[in-house]
Amino acid sequence: MRAIWTGAITFGLVNVPVKVYSATEDHDIPLHQVHDADGGRIRYQRTCEICGEVVDYSHIDKAFVDGERTVVLTDDDLKSLPEEKSREIDVVEFVPSDQIDPIMFDKSYYLEPASKSTKSYALLKQTLEKTERTAIVHFALRQKTRLGALRVHGDVLVLQALLWEDEVREASFPALDDGVTISDREMTMSEALVTSFESDFTPEKYHDDYQVQLKELIDRKLEQGDTLDTETAADGEGGESDRGGEVLDLMEALRRSVERSRAGADAPAAATAEDSGTEGSEAPDSAAPAADAPAAKKKTPAKRKKTA
Repeated sequence: MRAIWTGAITFGLVNVPVKVYSATEDHDIPLHQVHDADGGRIRYQRTCEICGEVVDYSHIDKAFVDGERTVVLTDDDLKSLPEEKSREIDVVEFVPSDQIDPIMFDKSYYLEPASKSTKSYALLKQTLEKTERTAIVHFALRQKTRLGALRVHGDVLVLQALLWEDEVREASFPALDDGVTISDREMTMSEALVTSFESDFTPEKYHDDYQVQLKELIDRKLEQGDTLDTETAADGEGGESDRGGEVLDLMEALRRSVERSRAGADAPAAATAEDSGTEGSEAPDSAAPAADAPAAKKKTPAKRKKTA
């Protein structure tokens, strides 16, 4: 794992240097979007609405709009905030662990001792275990001020980011118990049903069946040769290498379409619907449809690569 943040836990005069690691990861199979007609990759661009140019990340700032005015915030502006520069996980209080509502839990992070001496780290961990308390902490990470719960998980300290109180929405519907009467017999039967399902929670016995089935589907298609050539799907004109992997913007796409259309018109073998006598023949791919008569969508089978 790679540390994403280095700082120190502080409470009173105690300082515990730590490295922070993401404790969770996404196991979903990565999928991207493609054109259903030919399997071409769908890509997105960061385009300026004023000049129409594609903007690199290094030239992108953040902004706030209050309705009529826009305030632009540069990276230097954000870095000037005192909280952004803080490298401390500041303990504000120790609370009974059962007082934290799980609805407030957000992302989890492992904390590793960042100094050769681990005594202060071990002392804090053992103190939390013995007192059955959780430390409520205040810290800044990735340009956000955060509230957190510092607790013990196995042999390490875990920093659990918490949602702020105003980020947890109130249930907008009335209490479901209003006007409902539960008989003693119904409650007894319900409790008996719960008892019949009682068990200790063992997370390793549960699996993401959807991801398993998705992986089996992908493997089956690979075995059957039901695939596209990745280079061809990425670029119908000979692969990404011909264009250096660039993503065409709207003006470039229009220019190429016009050039292709002209080249087709100049070719001696080109035939129009009138020449062939076939009414309603399909127009060239690059021809733009009339504004009042949208062209019907027609799927072109993607090139398949059959494997032995």
